[in-house]
This record gives sequence, C-alpha cells and structure tokens, in this order.
Amino acid sequence: MNSPHLAVSVFSRYVRDSARVTGVPVVQPRMGFSDPEAMRQGLTAVKAVGFPACGTLTLDSYTRVGDHEAARAACSDGVPLNGYPIVAHGAQNTRAVLAGLVGDDFPVQVRHGSAAPFDLFEVMLDAGVRASEGGPVSYCLPYGRVPLATAVAEWQRACELLASAGGVHMETFGGCMLGQLCPPSLLVALSLLEAMFFQQHGLRSLSLSYAQQTSLEQDVEAVLALRSLAAQFLPGVDWHVVIYTYMGVYPHDPAKAGYLLRGSAELAVLTGSERLIVKTPAEHSRIPTVDENVSSLRTAANHARQVRANLTATAGQSPASALRSEALALIESVLSLDDSLGTALLRAFRTGLLDVPYCIHPDNRNRSRSFLDPAGRLQWRSTGNMAVRPHPGASADTVAGRRAEQFERQLSHWNRAETFYSPTSAPTLIDGLPTCPSQARSRTGKSS
Repeated sequence: MNSPHLAVSVFSRYVRDSARVTGVPVVQPRMGFSDPEAMRQGLTAVKAVGFPACGTLTLDSYTRVGDHEAARAACSDGVPLNGYPIVAHGAQNTRAVLAGLVGDDFPVQVRHGSAAPFDLFEVMLDAGVRASEGGPVSYCLPYGRVPLATAVAEWQRACELLASAGGVHMETFGGCMLGQLCPPSLLVALSLLEAMFFQQHGLRSLSLSYAQQTSLEQDVEAVLALRSLAAQFLPGVDWHVVIYTYMGVYPHDPAKAGYLLRGSAELAVLTGSERLIVKTPAEHSRIPTVDENVSSLRTAANHARQVRANLTATAGQSPASALRSEALALIESVLSLDDSLGTALLRAFRTGLLDVPYCIHPDNRNRSRSFLDPAGRLQWRSTGNMAVRPHPGASADTVAGRRAEQFERQLSHWNRAETFYSPTSAPTLIDGLPTCPSQARSRTGKSS
C-alpha cells in the first residue's frame, strides 16, 4: 500500500502510524462552529481526549456554495452558522484558531461539501492546513443543481492547486453517496473512481471513504472489496480507509444511536480501517456540542479497543466476493470510456453506466433503485444501464403506494430496528484483515 519513496502527508502519516501502533482506528468528529473561539475550544477538547484523534474544521453552508458575502454578513451580525466560514474569517484568523494545537501529533482536516472548492482550498492552504475531502461526483450530485461538468472542471482545478502545494491529503466522499439506500458496490466504485481522479490530477496521499449501511456482514464485505480494489487501482499512492458512522436518518432513541455508533467502530476494526468519523445521538435534530462530540469519540474508541482485544488471527484467503465483482464491473465500465477520469465520469452518468438511486440531480438518470432484503442487506432492485444485474429477489412492485411505503420503511430502518450488531464471539483475521461472524445482538442482549 505504501511506497518507502513516497512523500507522505502529515495527516496520512499520523493516521497510519497511530492505527498501526494501537491496532484500532483513529477517531474524528465532524465538528464545526462559526465563532473562532468556539472552534478553537472544540479542537482543544478533541486534542485532549487521550487517544489518537484528528481535528476537524467543518465548514458552513454559505461557504460550501461560495456565498462568502453572506457568511461575512452573518459573522458581522453575530448570527451563528452551521459550520466554520473559513473564507469569511480568512487565513490569518484561521491560523490563530489553530496556533499551538495543530502539528505532527494532531493533524486537522477541512470538511466542506462544495462542488467548487477552489476558493476555500486557497485559504485552507494559506492557513497551514494540508488535508481535506470531497469529490467531483459526491460533492455535486446530492447537494444542488451545479452541472456535473462544472463540478468536474472545478475539482480538477482545485486538485491541481493542492498538488502544487505539496504534502496534501485528500479523502474521497464517494463511499458516502446520499448517506443511505445506495448499494455498497456503487459506493465502493465511486470511492475508487474519485480516488483515481485525485491521483490523475497530482495527489498521492489519499483516503477512501465508506459509510456504514444496514448489515455488518455486507459492510465488511464491501470494505474488504474497497481495500482489495484500492491495492489494484492505486499503485504508487499512500492510502488508507475511513469509515463513517451511519450517514442516513439517525435514530431518535439515544440507546439505538449508541448501538449504531459502536457498530461503526466494530466495522472499522473488523476491516482494518485506519480512521473512523463518528456521529452523536444529537444529530437527528441539531448540531452537537463539543462535549457530545467528545463523548462519541470516547465511546467509539473504547468500543474499538474492546473489539480489537477479542480478535484472533488465523491463516487463510479472503473468499471471492460478488460485491467486489460488481464494483469492479462498474469501475471498468467507466475506465473504458476515456483515459481522462473527468471525461469518463461525465460520459458514464450521461449514458447511465453510473446511476445513483433516488438522486434527482439533472445529470443523474435516476433509473436505478435499491431495496433492503430480509437480512438487512442493500440490494439492487433495478440497475438501468449499469454493468450490474438486479438482485434475483427483487420484486416487480408497480403499485405507487406500496413503493412509497417501502421507501419510507427503508429510510427509517435504524429508527425502527430492534436488533443491532455487536461482537458476540471472537472474530477471526483473514490475510491480516478481520472478518466477523454474521451474528447480531438485540437490545436485550440476546443473540438473534
């Protein structure tokens, strides 16, 4: 995975070295506050947790869409925003927020959600931050009506800026597309394709994302496929995998939210993933506080250590994966369209070779659909023109009311669920990466 001659970013080195030493993922919040002093206090609290963690500057919605004047006006009027307006505050103020906190022992990442991130990356670099995330597809299709061709061109320009700065780490967001109801093979393919886009435009320190879905067994299969395909398609790149706690409709019940958070920590450990981005029980209704973010970091880190302590190593080979084959077919269908990843991605969405279910962006065909099977696995109901087939168990429902009811039930899956996965026996390691028994534990503690 890593070349000894590769110039590794500070962010990547910290994550990789910490995960190797501790055997568990580095944890990270998605925290962002508009007030510089509050942002500094939040970063200070994260740095002080006592175990490996990364800091985050999550940006506000005005900055994400390039409306920096509105962000400045809000700051001037004392109106709280839903994140840190890095362009409005500027590089000098941001350096003051980070002074004495950020270094080799505590790297910080800027998280943003922008289809056109050049301006915010300029300020980020000037402020001394060398890690960010996103992608031309994942930060375009779900978030507005910016044409995909515009996003691809903007991200190409932004990547070349970052590459010229040197030592920059970039994370794909493709493995979190829409947050839920996107079958894992497409998440894996999009994460890889965005990483290859970054590589093609000069970035060599990357992380690949995957968001926890609805089945631990399927999620493990997906992340192992992601790691295998990254090794195949990203030669000469320093990379690691980052797991996101469930990005869809979060449970209102704090106990359920806690089970889900611990489940994401379990997924990260079982797949050898190096970093975990957490959520808090408050996120179903509001922006979490610093204390709530720190509490979730502690819960995730403690559970990861518990799961890791129960692992046992064994010899063997990872079995062939149908999910990996699907992801590979999607990737190869895109790569066949053009040597330029940007051009290939545009053609893929135009022809329907890539098609995100339930995504209403004008540049997405929206002919694919998914469903949850009885085991809780996300499957393809229909695939449009993509190089994958619908699942054999897909029904041919044509009654609109029934489809709407099914859709609502899928969206609220974790709010309705009474069973959550948690370690019930010692998992095993295959080829140095863990795999798990496909068992679950109910909220009463009984196996199910």
